[in-house]
Amino acid sequence: MLEAHRFDGKKAGGFAILPRGGDFAVLGVVKDAASLSPWCLAKLAESLPEGTYKLVEGDPGVAMLGWLLAQHRFDDYRSNDEERTPGSRVLLTSEPARIDQFVRLAEATAMVRDLVNTPAGNLGPAEIEDAAREVAKLSAVQLRVTSGKDLVEGYPLIAAVGAAATPERAPRLIELEWGKPDDPRVAIIGKGVCFDSGGLDLKPASGMRLMKKDMGGAAHALALARLIITERLPVRLHLLIPAVENAVSGAAFRPGDIIKSRKGTFVEIDNTDAEGRLILADALTKAVEDKAELIVDFATLTGAARVALGPELPAFFASADDLAAEIEQASRSVEDPIWRMPLWDPYDEYLKSDVADFANSSNTPMAGSITAALFLKKFVPAETKWAHFDTYAWRDSAKAGRPKGGEALGLRAVFAALSRRYPAA
Repeated sequence: MLEAHRFDGKKAGGFAILPRGGDFAVLGVVKDAASLSPWCLAKLAESLPEGTYKLVEGDPGVAMLGWLLAQHRFDDYRSNDEERTPGSRVLLTSEPARIDQFVRLAEATAMVRDLVNTPAGNLGPAEIEDAAREVAKLSAVQLRVTSGKDLVEGYPLIAAVGAAATPERAPRLIELEWGKPDDPRVAIIGKGVCFDSGGLDLKPASGMRLMKKDMGGAAHALALARLIITERLPVRLHLLIPAVENAVSGAAFRPGDIIKSRKGTFVEIDNTDAEGRLILADALTKAVEDKAELIVDFATLTGAARVALGPELPAFFASADDLAAEIEQASRSVEDPIWRMPLWDPYDEYLKSDVADFANSSNTPMAGSITAALFLKKFVPAETKWAHFDTYAWRDSAKAGRPKGGEALGLRAVFAALSRRYPAA
């Protein structure tokens, strides 16, 4: 029967279904049965018939995450019921105390995927605000939204980037606060560009096709906030999401414009397609004003990071070596890969302006992810711990448990690092 299944036991993820009385048994292969990975059972969860399963020996442990996520589907826009989500496949464990942990991680990951996959026509700044309000329902949360005249006066970079959008897609800064005021203050910031046309420096069609995912940083920040609240980490959480659409109209900001940031520095616009760093700059300034001891931002910021590291490896920058080491160690422990890039100060000269304090992008194609990070660094004091993630938030091709489309890349690594730095009681 195994020969008929062409099952030779050599390929990870391979399996065969064998009859056993009125039930059936599954013979499968993982790389190392003594050390299960998050994704080693995901292929089975995608492929097996609906039903209940258990391992013959041991417990699934971290493999429970992949088992859950392999069954996640984004099918809101499928009219054919036959193509919608199939029945569930349940994996039993003798460690029920750990199930909730993996369920929450899976829910947070699914949240990122669903938000990123949603078409830009159905997800603008208002819908990002709605998503934040859903997170706010989890606990006693304060939520503030700054828009209109208050945004123009208080957060001029955010207002400028979103100025060309239609009134129903007007820019805003969404803030959420949770936790005891006396606990360490941690700011989580997410780039919320709901669609990026490039502005007057218009992207080509090929570059615009996936720009519904340019709010992937906001999706990561919302999901991380959800995890912090549900796991009740002892922090004073401050979530900040500048939500805009970088559109084209007579109100669009222009190359050569000079805009005064919330911090008070003047920024010359070299390229309107380098808009993400502008909205993050005002949000970073607000987080610093509120005296966050740690700031983490997520952004689908540069194509240069993808050229350097590819689509599956988020670039991250850290203001301190000890913080970077914490995050790197956490990344390895949960198998959520990231790669540290340098905040190489000599490249700051690429951001020089002849008429303002500095420009928003450089006139060289080299070191693009580094110069973007150096721009953000100008808004964070040296004494503040800060980590910046330049993530793709997308998969160009599917893997077991990880379908093509929106993806959380770096989310579990940061949450693991925060959980170790601020352990729940």
